[in-house]
Amino acid sequence: MSLGPVELLVIKFPGNQFTGDIVPALKELVDSGTIRIIDLIFARKDKDGNVLVVELNELDDDAYAAYNGVVGDLSGTLTAEDVNQLAATLERNSSAGIMLFENTWATKFQNAVLKANGKLVLNERIPHAVVQQLIAG
Repeated sequence: MSLGPVELLVIKFPGNQFTGDIVPALKELVDSGTIRIIDLIFARKDKDGNVLVVELNELDDDAYAAYNGVVGDLSGTLTAEDVNQLAATLERNSSAGIMLFENTWATKFQNAVLKANGKLVLNERIPHAVVQQLIAG
């Protein structure tokens, strides 16, 4: 099985205001074949600094149903240590969605490069702040 580039994404929600409003956009990315979610975990830090980690299968029925079709067979790639380390960076009274995903859009191109005996020499993401500076001139 060929695997495209894999990325880790952490999205913070101040005030523990994670509502699931991003699910439709996430579903669109998955349905279009742009990404494949490998792992998805939620973390919440309360006002006292205590961290609660919630796996997708631990969500209540309504919240779990919202992710139906968005997240397939989760591999559990993110460890408890990974999640705790990421959650430690959260401010008190905030939450985060932690997602590991494959850029499946790149898999076909990657396979073509390999078939042509090409070899990846450099693949580097330009930070958003740098791109904004370039655009601003």
